[in-house]
Amino acid sequence: METIIVKEEAPIGWIILNRPDKLNAINLKMIDEIWNILRQMENNEKIKVIIFTGNGKAFSAGADISQFKELDPVKAWDFATKGRKLTDYIENYPKPTVAMINGYALGGGLEIALSCDIRIASRNAELGFPEINLGIYPGFGGTQRLVRLVGKGRALELIMLGDRIKADDAEKIGLVNRVVEPLSLEKETKDLAFKLADKPQVALRLIKTVVNHGMDVPISVGLTMESLGWSIAFATEDEKKRVEEFLSKRSK
Repeated sequence: METIIVKEEAPIGWIILNRPDKLNAINLKMIDEIWNILRQMENNEKIKVIIFTGNGKAFSAGADISQFKELDPVKAWDFATKGRKLTDYIENYPKPTVAMINGYALGGGLEIALSCDIRIASRNAELGFPEINLGIYPGFGGTQRLVRLVGKGRALELIMLGDRIKADDAEKIGLVNRVVEPLSLEKETKDLAFKLADKPQVALRLIKTVVNHGMDVPISVGLTMESLGWSIAFATEDEKKRVEEFLSKRSK
């Protein structure tokens, strides 16, 4: 791999963005490599949770701007579509995903973090969408995911002004789930990942499906999806085993 580091520490799979000299700026090669390794980890039964992070002082400072000079409207469309398909894949990935935000998470880097299920940030992290300062705006799904996460007003403020915000402020508006001290970041993230890995995997996948797709349909449809998914969970060995264990403990 040229642009990422891959580690398997079962039940955790690590995808580490690895262009530290460019603050882990995202190029087409990185998109392809992340996509391919996600495909491999999807079929690896030992891996239950994926953690994304960055090497060095940034999660990712965004798309590689040096590539922009080569983009005409058609190539720009292709680049944005490829990046958006990656974030779609991450958002709907069949295993839980966690963004460990260890520094700057800007532009496309923040869009990758937004597509993860849970975001944990170091207290010294900075997040934002500075694209407006280049005359453009987020193109990997950020305009849609951000508004669903923090609301229309907050989303427009962040995207239209292009300001960076500190991790504590990001937590206050719901942009990240929790903020921890830099020295505790890896431990806190791994502890969370181990908890997720211990949960019933089919139920986790059903939860992601119902929540992600239920947001975009009338509530009556979402509630029907919830009921159907809930009933499917009763076909799993996890459900039978865990219900039996619960009842056995209660009868003692």
